[in-house]
Amino acid sequence: MADEKKIGTNWQDDELDAIVGDYFAMLSSDLSGRPYVKSRHSAVLMAQIGRTHRSVEFKHQNISAVLDELGMPWIPGYKPKRNYQNAIFDAIDRYLTEHPAILELVPATSTAISLSAEIFVTPPAIREVSEPAPEPLRRLIRKFDPVERDHRNRSLGKAGEEFVVELERRQLAGADRADLARRVRWVSAEDGDGAGYDVLSFDMNGRERLLEVKTTNGSARTPFFLTRNECDMAIERPADWRIYRVHLFAKEPRIFTIAPPLVDSVTLSPETWRASFFTRMPG
Repeated sequence: MADEKKIGTNWQDDELDAIVGDYFAMLSSDLSGRPYVKSRHSAVLMAQIGRTHRSVEFKHQNISAVLDELGMPWIPGYKPKRNYQNAIFDAIDRYLTEHPAILELVPATSTAISLSAEIFVTPPAIREVSEPAPEPLRRLIRKFDPVERDHRNRSLGKAGEEFVVELERRQLAGADRADLARRVRWVSAEDGDGAGYDVLSFDMNGRERLLEVKTTNGSARTPFFLTRNECDMAIERPADWRIYRVHLFAKEPRIFTIAPPLVDSVTLSPETWRASFFTRMPG
């Protein structure tokens, strides 16, 4: 039963730690395919901390919203809501600091490949940001930067590339182009990085398709890095080069494609600079 004295009051750290820990327990079950019942978890939590069902459900949605900002999967049914109590950021910070492995999540086995039309989706549109995120959330994103994290997680990147290689082969074979399916190459694995794309595939007419694979466990709007080499290849071969943005990878992989010119689809911002001890002489 809810504690009437708590109705309308801010959640305390111990309550937030309890709901964040329980949320991640459910998320772990969800990602591993273990059965769980959200209502039972909520009932136990309500009895433990004395909060109403409505308050608990809303806080679950707050957690989903923060995980979405961090480029992480969130529990279906708890649609993100961004009316945050700032203390939720500290609670999530505490949990992730103590359990960093969940940040490097890679599916334990190869993700099942479906040839259904649902796997390819429409890319998100560029949208204007009406107001900046709260500073505590910006600090949390800087600490657990989803772009840097995905870029650093080589196992995740390789798993996404392998997924695309197998998907391309199956699509070509399913279209009676087994000859082309056999010619699909995992370029980054066979030749190393540096080609400006990861996978060499083909359209049904045999024209080359140069696929740069970017993989995240987060949602479609999770940002990603592009290298100068990749951008140069997009300019050099715009008719053939494509980004395959693989997202929701840990749960139900979806892909959208981005074609050059890139500025029509994404906002490009400089993140790093090359430092040297030489300067170009005038003339």
